[in-house]
Amino acid sequence: MLHGIDVSAYQSATYDTHGLSFVFIKATEGRSYVNSRLNAQTKHGRDAGLVVGFYHFLWPGNITAQAEYFVSHAPEKAGDILAVDWETTGDGTHASNSEKDHFIRKVKELRPHNRVVLYTNRNFWLNIDTTSYAGDGLWIADYVTAGHPRIKAKWRFHQYTDDPHDKDVANFSTAAALREWAKP
Repeated sequence: MLHGIDVSAYQSATYDTHGLSFVFIKATEGRSYVNSRLNAQTKHGRDAGLVVGFYHFLWPGNITAQAEYFVSHAPEKAGDILAVDWETTGDGTHASNSEKDHFIRKVKELRPHNRVVLYTNRNFWLNIDTTSYAGDGLWIADYVTAGHPRIKAKWRFHQYTDDPHDKDVANFSTAAALREWAKP
């Protein structure tokens, strides 16, 4: 099991990388938000030798435009991981299953040299999702013991706490195995 974190503009650009193998960085949301610390957080993760991933917080509607917005702002490097964050929005809505699936497929089309994964919480996976489509892998949020999410589906990443910040594990035996998988 490898350890990692996910960060957004709420975290420092010089987050602690000790003991980590990967980082997911919030890049965009909807069609108007870009993480103000995106470049600095990316450089910090790359300088520490981490596998770097970027995620987009998905809103309902304008799915193709959101995918294009995401890939236009997320740094482009083969071997980086791209993710869609599918959960309840600030106004209490969420993208539909078909919108989530369309977003993943569109990002895969726009960035064929990157893995694209689905980030969602246990409730969405068990009670909202009807397609089980997660692109190249599932990143599940379930705040239980690291590496033991309460789902039966195969997962690649597990966010197991948000206290004091979002911590994750990856279901890979070594950092080299993660790097190899991240190169489609």
